[in-house]
Amino acid sequence: MDKIMHRIITMNQSSQTTPHDGTIRTIWMLSREYRGIAEAGGLKDVATDLSEALVRTGKNVRVFLPCYGFLDPAYLGFEKMEIRCQVAMNYAFEERQEQAGFWSKQIEGVQVILIDSPRFSEKHGIYAYTKDDSGYQPGQAHYDYFAMNILHQKAALAFGILIKEQPDVLHLHDGHCSCVPAMIHELDWLRHFYNGTKTLVTIHNAGLGYHQEVYDLAFAMSITGLPLRVIHANLLNGAFDPFLAGAGYGNINTVSENYALELQETDLDAMTGHLGHELNLRGIHLYGITNAINPKAFNPENPEQLGLPWGFSPLKGDLEGKKRTKELLFSVSQQHRPYGVEKNGRFHHQPDLPLLTVISRFTSQKGLDVLAQAIELLSDRAGDFLLCILGSGDAGLASRFRLLCEDHRFASRIVFFEGFNEKLANLIYAAGDFFLIPSLYEPCGLTDMIAQLMGNLPIVRSTGGLVKVRDGLNGFSYAEHTASALHNTIIRAMDAYNLNPDLIRQMQHDAVQNIFENHTWDVTVKRYLELYAI
Repeated sequence: MDKIMHRIITMNQSSQTTPHDGTIRTIWMLSREYRGIAEAGGLKDVATDLSEALVRTGKNVRVFLPCYGFLDPAYLGFEKMEIRCQVAMNYAFEERQEQAGFWSKQIEGVQVILIDSPRFSEKHGIYAYTKDDSGYQPGQAHYDYFAMNILHQKAALAFGILIKEQPDVLHLHDGHCSCVPAMIHELDWLRHFYNGTKTLVTIHNAGLGYHQEVYDLAFAMSITGLPLRVIHANLLNGAFDPFLAGAGYGNINTVSENYALELQETDLDAMTGHLGHELNLRGIHLYGITNAINPKAFNPENPEQLGLPWGFSPLKGDLEGKKRTKELLFSVSQQHRPYGVEKNGRFHHQPDLPLLTVISRFTSQKGLDVLAQAIELLSDRAGDFLLCILGSGDAGLASRFRLLCEDHRFASRIVFFEGFNEKLANLIYAAGDFFLIPSLYEPCGLTDMIAQLMGNLPIVRSTGGLVKVRDGLNGFSYAEHTASALHNTIIRAMDAYNLNPDLIRQMQHDAVQNIFENHTWDVTVKRYLELYAI
């Protein structure tokens, strides 16, 4: 055992919090993202909005993040704490320790803690190298990803011992943080102090490549400190899998009820390496809680916060500002590099045509290959719609959309913005009439709700969390992951737009109303509090 950790735990044995009455008072979260600090995907929104919702219920919440190299904690208003720790980070044939310090800031009632260490500060990207990381290919995943994960987790746990506080719940987001439940039960310097602390691992995406697994089992054992029996008991397809390890010692959930069912009951689990079925075999229940949204963050009645020149309200039926926003997008499509983003194609002024919109990573998971095929099938209706795409990713998919922009059949009908800009994204959300999400699988889906809040009705494949889009009520949906199914659903939506505008207005209203009634964090937080208490 690390000598310093041994001394700390010896000092604190007598001062550790005594068991309480079972009421959940204190929740600590470990996450690699947090809005306004470290942003990469939807995880930032869940970690931020759930934490703030918990505070509104009277809970004490701390969130632990790595202090990445692109962060200046002092500039961001963080205060340096007067505590440090040494963390055992052994390699298979080398005993090692790494230093970690802490910065703290209160944000909307949440205490956010940045873990300061050279292993983090030398990284300029959250999950991958950037052009600022000399000697590495931009976009390449961090070579020491697993060591980063373990340092993050061990340092956060050491923090509790140092300040002599034991949380009621440790909420661990994704595979990056999910070794914690195993460590607090199996490691001597943790098990006594965290006795009585409940754990919850949340899987935001169980797809291959998201597990943070490691095939070097000797390395996994050395750096985690976990016994060999624990490493070998939690192998998935020959690799040590943090999701399995975490699920064996506490609760585990994913970000929608339907995605949880799909992973444990359908062939979709093949895309996870059969994680869900392995959990089933072990008698571990995978809970599902559908992510919520903060409607205030995407409220078109407050256009300034979204970078929009005009406001509007689908809930109130006031859509004049939305029409003007569509006109602005037509103007933007004439520019060479609007918002600093590469552009392909341009629109002519055709405000009466339905505008189909896409904002997505270019991957097969997101169904962009099926979308390209469906647009080809729509060539005989090319004069009936406009299509605006924003995104990047797979080079082959990007090339297909560039070619569609150049296709004479779709002249002045398709614009493809290659890259990403938040203000441009908000403009597209606000201007669009229909928002396409043809995903192969989708753990929850946030873009469907953002689009709905801006009067942009989603057209989705009914999978995972996208089942919250109900066909003909708050959007349009289809079942088969095929171009023809998507094509037919787009036709249905366009026909409704042209022939039954009152229905479209009612759907826009009902979509927003449904979010306020069922999908805000103040509603969803109650589900998490119930799960914490189990």
